[in-house]
Amino acid sequence: MLPAPYRMTRSLDFGQTVGRGARAAQSTLVVHSLRSPGDRTDPPKVGLVVSKSVGNAVVRHRVSRRLRHVARSVLEDMQPGDRLVIRALPPSRDAASERLERELVSAFGRARAGGRR
Repeated sequence: MLPAPYRMTRSLDFGQTVGRGARAAQSTLVVHSLRSPGDRTDPPKVGLVVSKSVGNAVVRHRVSRRLRHVARSVLEDMQPGDRLVIRALPPSRDAASERLERELVSAFGRARAGGRR
């Protein structure tokens, strides 16, 4: 589970991260990463986007729980104030947690290295 202080909840944060952040895609997810400007003391934030195209409510909640769990693996690599949005794609509903984690780490690394934007 992702601790509450690290969860992105404000719509403005989602919009800025998706709009201005670097993007990297994998087969099961898309990552948008926005580095913090200067010295920030607030913790890094992670947000999830799991749309209806992934499946019904039960499937979306299962995917969300798994993504929240695997997001902890990249949390330690984030700097204070950084923001990360993980958008689940339809193939994520059938992917194992290990695959989701592997693809998240890979996409996060590529987004941090420059990504597209």
